[in-house]
Amino acid sequence: MADKESKESTENVGTSRRQALRRLAAGAGGAALAVGVGAGTARAAVTDRTPRGVRTYVLVHGTHSAGSFWTAIGRELALRGHRVVTVDQPLHGTEKFIPKAYQTQDLSALATEPSPVAALTLDDFERRVTGVVRRAARLGGPVVLVGHSMGGLSVSRVANAVPELLAHICYMAAFCPSRSMPSLNDCAGSPEGQLAISPLEQLVGDPEKLGVLRLNWRTSNSRDLAVFKEMICAEYTDAEFLRVLEGLQADESMTAYAGRAVGRAETWGRIPRTYLRFGKDRTVATELQDRMIAEADELTPHNRFTVHNFPGSGHMGPTDPARVTDLLHGLRL
Repeated sequence: MADKESKESTENVGTSRRQALRRLAAGAGGAALAVGVGAGTARAAVTDRTPRGVRTYVLVHGTHSAGSFWTAIGRELALRGHRVVTVDQPLHGTEKFIPKAYQTQDLSALATEPSPVAALTLDDFERRVTGVVRRAARLGGPVVLVGHSMGGLSVSRVANAVPELLAHICYMAAFCPSRSMPSLNDCAGSPEGQLAISPLEQLVGDPEKLGVLRLNWRTSNSRDLAVFKEMICAEYTDAEFLRVLEGLQADESMTAYAGRAVGRAETWGRIPRTYLRFGKDRTVATELQDRMIAEADELTPHNRFTVHNFPGSGHMGPTDPARVTDLLHGLRL
């Protein structure tokens, strides 16, 4: 009898522990545990472990940037009860490649120092984000995929690859290539794209030889700093601008810029989508944003962009992140 009671007690403890783990996994802080408690096939639908109204936001940074770009927005979304994953693309963010000459500011050496970033392709970026989306979907709750700037390429590619896992896609002043402009290079080279500021005089080394577009964000040259500020955050204070520069990295892959990233009508085109249009953007010119939106809508006239305007914002977005957070939190799925 004692052995039977001991066995039943052990089974009850095990059952209680599993139930506790499942309850913990349902909370925003328990996301990592959900993988280990029998999460089923990945899907974008809400599961019985997901608190009502909780979404998972997967946030993708742009060129020369990192997942930390999303810190303020991601923190606020999490405080509103959502799961948030900020993606670091390969050799970005926590994996960032820092040229030795960039650290020492040896400009002569910086012009020729090789970079592993040159080997990165848009396939590498897509695989990183698709992997995150798959894991996020397995944990339950609708997945909202958001890209800023170059991050829009990954949004389009991932939406082609796993449309069934995405409840909404959002482009924040982001590149959304089309059949007439299939790559970032094509978008930037269009008449509308050429209205942006291009830091040609600020390039370090020969991009064709290095395989990367290298910029010295740590420069003390006042003219270069003025170009950078006008390009990415003209409306910011000098102190805010310096904080932005601190989060940028020197190298970005030229190969990724040339990669094709066109959304297909039968995959990407069936997902609800939103565009956050920044009216004073000097990196992704507003005229280019308008053309990309129009050409996307022509491809899927039955499923058009919902466009939200930020007329006074440059490329990094409004200085008050709550305005973006409010829109992301309120996206209709």
